[in-house]
Amino acid sequence: MASNNDPESDVDTEAGQHGGVQSVDRALAVLEILARDGHAGVSEIAEEMGIHKSTVSRLLGSLVSRDIVHQNNERGKYQLGFGILRLASTIPGRLSLVREARPVLESLAEDFKETVNLAVLRSNYAVNVDQAMGPSTLATYDWVGSLTPLHATSSGKVLLAALSADERDRILKETGLPARTPRSITSRDTLENQLLDISHDGYCVIREEFEIGLNSMAVPVYNHMGSVIGAVSISGPAFRFDPEKTPGLLEALKQAGLQISANMGYTGR
Repeated sequence: MASNNDPESDVDTEAGQHGGVQSVDRALAVLEILARDGHAGVSEIAEEMGIHKSTVSRLLGSLVSRDIVHQNNERGKYQLGFGILRLASTIPGRLSLVREARPVLESLAEDFKETVNLAVLRSNYAVNVDQAMGPSTLATYDWVGSLTPLHATSSGKVLLAALSADERDRILKETGLPARTPRSITSRDTLENQLLDISHDGYCVIREEFEIGLNSMAVPVYNHMGSVIGAVSISGPAFRFDPEKTPGLLEALKQAGLQISANMGYTGR
């Protein structure tokens, strides 16, 4: 066995370190491809990186095990997973959004006794990054980290409405408009008309489009540049919660969105 002072030992150590660095570089390259394209298969990634498919499979397997990457079972392709939020939360901008929104979410949930969520756009989905629970015993589901479809949720439609036509077209072509319930919008023309109304009115209401028995309303959150960076929504059981008929809710929700936006540096349109 080579001693610690043996040059051969130094060579082995250097080789191991080089292999480790190469694996890190390759894993980062995979993440960059997925972030750029939205999703990709093993063969596509291998071809672009110029490495064997088995190497890509091992890298993806490691990333999937840590929830950094998610595999779409229907198509077998990979996309960034919501576990990446654990890493993104250390970025000052993203951490600031959650921190600045928290008291506003809690106040809204307390006032209207329902569940309030903060969502952002991530890999063609609306991802809930924070939640304040209403005092009702029915408001018990933890949505934080959940990937929800853009076309069937109030937050998702708010985020869709803020995108450019080209970006929205790309996403909807990739995801389609699958029906989550019989009330889900599956017509592109109908959806586009709704998005125009959302842009004009500054809010979105859905009734049982994502889940039977669940209604919600959402408004946008802006950054200092006036770009939509998130959506704040309030949801509750359909038998008792009709957003547009709840006294004071629309104005309170809009004010909540503007307060969070102001906390992020937004000064007005």
